[in-house]
Amino acid sequence: MSENTRRLKCAVVGVAIAGAAPAFAQSSVTLYGIVDTGIGWQSSQTTLGSTSGGRSAVKMINGVWAGSRFGLKGAEDLGGGTKAVFQLEQGFNSATGAQSTSGLMFSRQAFVGVTNPTYGSLTAGRQYASYYQMLSPYSPTTWLTGFYGAHPGDLDGLDTIYRANNTLLYTSPKIHGFTVSGSYSLAGVPGSVTQGSTWSAAAQYAMGPFGMAVGFSRINNSNVNGGAFGADTTTSNAGAQAGISAVTYGYQSARAQQRFAVGAGYTFNSQFDLTATYTNVQYIPGVGSGFHDTAIFNTGGVVLHWKPAATWDFATGYSYTRATRANGITSSAQYQQFNLSEYYTLSKRTGLYALQAFQRANGQTLTPAGNGTQIINATATIGDGFQTTPSSSRSMVAVGAGIIHRF
Repeated sequence: MSENTRRLKCAVVGVAIAGAAPAFAQSSVTLYGIVDTGIGWQSSQTTLGSTSGGRSAVKMINGVWAGSRFGLKGAEDLGGGTKAVFQLEQGFNSATGAQSTSGLMFSRQAFVGVTNPTYGSLTAGRQYASYYQMLSPYSPTTWLTGFYGAHPGDLDGLDTIYRANNTLLYTSPKIHGFTVSGSYSLAGVPGSVTQGSTWSAAAQYAMGPFGMAVGFSRINNSNVNGGAFGADTTTSNAGAQAGISAVTYGYQSARAQQRFAVGAGYTFNSQFDLTATYTNVQYIPGVGSGFHDTAIFNTGGVVLHWKPAATWDFATGYSYTRATRANGITSSAQYQQFNLSEYYTLSKRTGLYALQAFQRANGQTLTPAGNGTQIINATATIGDGFQTTPSSSRSMVAVGAGIIHRF
């Protein structure tokens, strides 16, 4: 057999093998993460429900500028512009190495779905509801952080503490500046599709220097009559209820929580931008709740961001929260919070930050007592970094500084 004949046969065999081999779509998987650790001081620290005995505290803090985490995310091209996507994300305490939520392997996010530039995206799993996804660009936490800058106790869910299990989420493509999104989280309670569920709808407009969003969310207690938050409730963290703070401590036995929010932002130039939010939050009682009247909280906030140089970012913010008079309270709770933040960019992935905050609380609120509640003086609780360690008095000062690295 001649050399040319052998080469021809080899070529034919090679083509046949290639034709028989399966066609693999283009895909990618990315490992990413954040490590954020600092030192913080607060003027008064006590336990939830206490109005005396607070002491100042200095401690190591973590996940301040952004929650410490690691994760995997990927996409596979399915053809025609459609991609399969997934994300698995775990939070951790960079000061101790512990899981951010004990018992959950991927406590922050765990979802899979499909996306298409023409039809939008549909994902399923543990993820943020549409309310947060559309409103987050205008949240005070963007530059003030959730730890120090979220509205008191993250009452209105504009930070990342509310994640919903068993969630189906659809987000449309952006059309003429508009994006709409809707989500529904199934609790799987026998005999009911609403008991323990979470649902949300939101819309966003962003074009040029201006943007705004509006959203609504409802979280139903899987204990339909109220009382202890059921483990089947879709916003539970391995059975624990999210969002309990000195602001909401007496209302945690609600039958349902509702949130409505409007946010907007305007970029003046490369140095200045402004965001503002208004939120209305309702804790709705059931026959098993420790309170009997719907508790309503209205919050307004504003944040000014200034970038004087490529390596520097500064921000200042103010928020005011007021509760309605209900449940025997004659002097409704009020919370005024002032924030400052400074960020210095060391490199594309590493930065240094410093934060300062002051809050003043007035009026009265509820705290659990036996099978019911009792009225106490409202106490200060800055942002959502002090949920279980609020001040014992009406005032609280907190400062912190740290380093963040992204990989």
